[in-house]
Amino acid sequence: MSTSILSELKARFTEACLKAFEGTDAALNQEFAANFDPSVTPAKDTKFGDYQCNAALGLTKKLKKKPHDIAAQIIEHLYVSDLCEPPTIAGPGFINLFLKRDFIEAQMVVMQKSDRLGIAPTDKPQRVIVDFSSPNIAKEMHVGHLRSTIIGDSIARILEFQGHDVLRLNHVGDWGTQFGMLITYLKEAYPDALTKSDALALGDLVTLYREAKKRFDLDPEFKDASRLAVVDLQSGQPEATKAWQLLCEQSRREFQKLYDALDIQLIERGESFYNSLLGNVVEDLQQIGLLQKDQGALCVFLEGFTNKEGEPLPLIVQKSDGAYNYATTDLAALRYRITQDKADRIIYVTDMGQSGHFAQVFQVAKRAGWLPDAMLVTHVAFGLVLGEDGKKLKTRSGDTITLKSLLDEAIDRAQIDIEARNPEAAEAFKQEVAEAVGLGAVKYADLSQNRTSDYRFSFDKMLALQGNTAPYMLYAYVRVRGIGRKGEIDFDSLESSQSIHLTTEPELVLAKHLLQLAEVIEAVGEDLFPNRLCQYLFELSQKFNQFFEQCPVLDSPEPERTSRLCLCHITAKTLKLGLNLLGIKVLERM
Repeated sequence: MSTSILSELKARFTEACLKAFEGTDAALNQEFAANFDPSVTPAKDTKFGDYQCNAALGLTKKLKKKPHDIAAQIIEHLYVSDLCEPPTIAGPGFINLFLKRDFIEAQMVVMQKSDRLGIAPTDKPQRVIVDFSSPNIAKEMHVGHLRSTIIGDSIARILEFQGHDVLRLNHVGDWGTQFGMLITYLKEAYPDALTKSDALALGDLVTLYREAKKRFDLDPEFKDASRLAVVDLQSGQPEATKAWQLLCEQSRREFQKLYDALDIQLIERGESFYNSLLGNVVEDLQQIGLLQKDQGALCVFLEGFTNKEGEPLPLIVQKSDGAYNYATTDLAALRYRITQDKADRIIYVTDMGQSGHFAQVFQVAKRAGWLPDAMLVTHVAFGLVLGEDGKKLKTRSGDTITLKSLLDEAIDRAQIDIEARNPEAAEAFKQEVAEAVGLGAVKYADLSQNRTSDYRFSFDKMLALQGNTAPYMLYAYVRVRGIGRKGEIDFDSLESSQSIHLTTEPELVLAKHLLQLAEVIEAVGEDLFPNRLCQYLFELSQKFNQFFEQCPVLDSPEPERTSRLCLCHITAKTLKLGLNLLGIKVLERM
């Protein structure tokens, strides 16, 4: 099947409605052909079916008929006999469907033979830009960058799996007043940092940055010198340019260590990339007539945005001193991504606090005619990472926790656990497990939350072997691999098997859940909530454990033995694929 079962059923119900009510109403016919939603969903109560269609209830007013009669008319024109048992009508007009057992068995064979578990790439691939991570030069990545980096990577992986052409962009903060300030301070305090590539570690650079900021805030002469240094940098003065490049390289090296540890692929295209385009942004907005002067600054006054006094709130694109700001850069970046990168869809992964900013930027781009109606531009917003006390996660001294220290602690804690459980294991094995479990636990704990919510960060909870955690998921995968080792099974050789027969309820429940992978991936690719995939994998692990406890595998007689081994193999492949789409590496042993 080229699409998920859910998508297939939606298409068939839409077709059935079109046939059933053709000619009834011209506007309704147009709706069926264009954007009709047949309200097909997985059934909430599996006693009544696997899927449910509520289209009849939504059509009652338009057709002026009883929903039960409408449902009966839909069924008359519905073809699902290759997938489902005959449909039934329940309540006022719900259409319930049970998948056929032989169809489920046939789909299990398809999943088993396919590296993609039978999920075909999209037949409408798009050019998609995912803008995520985005740390600032001369600052260490902190826990706030964790969410953007992990969520953005998972979204990119899912879209890539679907067959889209994904450009993963890291919009780093590598330009602005802070560089003039830092260069000016380093000339006095640590001049080697401006001429030698390895003179400073990033941690030292961060400390020096803080000292420079203090001077900038307190010393007017230092502030003036810093602004002159920015002018040198903007005009391409060689010494200033070299110093800036060295500072960027020092930060980049440290960022890359974290990206390598987290298995994150990114293309850096920082704020500086768009410098030459900023003047054109202002000039074009001026020509269109969108710009107004307000207290010397050039602004666009926005619809639907007001300040505390209820007055119109402008988006400043050029300050009164002629300088540009983040909004100017983001407008230039958006236009470049549309015109030069030829994007069909653009996704920004940043914290909730920037929702207003992006809404303003998108509105200006739309009013300027740069953002086509067909272009899908989305701000994927996320909440805060909180400590176990419910307050913003910080160190005991009140500083923001660096991402490096957080990841190191996760690995250290996982190392203590593996040492306690398996002290005789080889050191290399223990290190591999500690890294996979520690980093996987941090990623999964984040991704399993609804991203729009704040969440409480707890090492104890995220490293637990029970519950909706990465270790629980990894252990389910390891359990299947352990069955293979115990029975000396070559799972790959089973892929030619056609003998999958679902004879018990736990087998059927597990198989039906395995079939839902395609629709979960479709949903995440559309609404960009990776926690849906986490929930699916958690429920898969639970259903597999119930199957394993109730259905003997290695000790079963044939043909049940081979059939159940095939179910184990499909489960392991699904867990591996699903965790990979979350950026989590599986283990053969734990």
